[in-house]
Amino acid sequence: QVQLVESGGGLVQAGGSLRLSCATSGGTFSWYAMGWFRQAPGKEREFVASISRSGVSRDLADSVKGRFTISRDNAKDTVYLQMNSLLPEDTAVYYCAARDATYKSGGYYATTGPEYDYWGQGTQVTVSS
Repeated sequence: QVQLVESGGGLVQAGGSLRLSCATSGGTFSWYAMGWFRQAPGKEREFVASISRSGVSRDLADSVKGRFTISRDNAKDTVYLQMNSLLPEDTAVYYCAARDATYKSGGYYATTGPEYDYWGQGTQVTVSS
């Protein structure tokens, strides 16, 4: 069973930065496409970023392009979300997710929640104005 543990959330002022980490265990990390989603109070969960198992392909939601970056370190079984120029509307619980992409191309990534097999517990990010 794959386990995902997010860290790095917290309280930051608008314009600041945070780096979220998602450490995985219980599976072969390099087989998984990874993603980040977020859910603000009273809103549906939304896609933030995804990265293929090889790291060669990535996608970001339009709302975070130019501010957020997704990356992965397959040697450390960890995926990261670097968040810069944070805005109050970025306030949400951020979730890491994994999709078994063993039989997918190295460039495969997923952008919708149902495509993912495993989820972390989430980490709170609060951006004050």
